[in-house]
Amino acid sequence: MIIRQAQEKDTPKIMDLLSQVLEVHAALRPDVFVSGTTKYTEAELLAILRDESKPVYVAVDDADAVLGYAFCQWRKTPDTGLFVPFGSLYIDDLCVDAPARGQHVGQALVEYVKAEAKKRGCYEITLNVWEGNNSARRFYEAMGFQMQRTTMELILP
Repeated sequence: MIIRQAQEKDTPKIMDLLSQVLEVHAALRPDVFVSGTTKYTEAELLAILRDESKPVYVAVDDADAVLGYAFCQWRKTPDTGLFVPFGSLYIDDLCVDAPARGQHVGQALVEYVKAEAKKRGCYEITLNVWEGNNSARRFYEAMGFQMQRTTMELILP
């Protein structure tokens, strides 16, 4: 397995993976996510692939077929005097193709992201996990992630 920057040729598989991860979220929160959609359109995905501030890394097999992705964003704390200034890498989305799950693809992606963040001098890597997605939470905890903050909601009747 190789991890590399995503390319335009990867778009069809990335769109398929975006659909897979959306369906996981739609099953958890049908009140928030619309089944049958994706987080990005193909045009939005192509724009992201050209945006250096939002790298997308893909894990590929020996035939260069995409097994999973990590959508990331380089971030810096705002210069307001409130926060210590530092850079971070935010994992906006991570998905492993259903047939490739259990083959350490996600682990390889996270390790690659960690190495990239270290190269850039980042202080941290952050991400969000939806409540109820217990397998994702267990995976990230096993990778060393810990709770940073909690967002709470009150759904109005």
